[in-house]
Amino acid sequence: MRTITGLFDTHDQADRAVRSLKDAGIASDDISIVANGADGVAATDGDDVAEGAGAGAGIGAAVGGAGGLLTGLGMLAIPGIGPVVAGGWLLSTVVGAAAGAVVGGATGGLIGALTDAGVDERDAHVYAEGVRRGGVLVTARVDEDRADVAQGILQSDDGVNIETRRRDYEATGWESFDEAADPYAPDQIRDYRAGLVPPMR
Repeated sequence: MRTITGLFDTHDQADRAVRSLKDAGIASDDISIVANGADGVAATDGDDVAEGAGAGAGIGAAVGGAGGLLTGLGMLAIPGIGPVVAGGWLLSTVVGAAAGAVVGGATGGLIGALTDAGVDERDAHVYAEGVRRGGVLVTARVDEDRADVAQGILQSDDGVNIETRRRDYEATGWESFDEAADPYAPDQIRDYRAGLVPPMR
């Protein structure tokens, strides 16, 4: 199995990517999503998903809506990011990595989960920082014969070019994701997203 990951600046872009993965025959059990929850994104589903959270800001319809694409969608807090809406196979890995970090002192949370899944550590730092700033991370576990399809979806024009985004971050003095940093507040996320129009490539 290969892990293919994409970062999206908007919830609508991430929703479309998840739907495209499903349409391409990738099982919902092999798709995960992590979305910054600071700006009111909520998880909703009539079945297995967190109840009573409201419709959210876009993630609810495709991912957590009635008959949603992912099971186990819920809220949790990640150091350095704050509240996130997360679901799918990566969720348990994030929780396990965070617990392991407390015990073993290793980099944990989202970075640990991504690197354990085979994502390059430098890229994992950019993905985590992207979520911190309000982005949405979509990850798929796929067999080798579906890797190109998943990569085409998750690294499409809607997705963030990870190398360009790394350079953009580094141009401001950023070096790596810092779990000890303060999470972005809703107004910081709004201001950051406003600066991405048109999206940075």
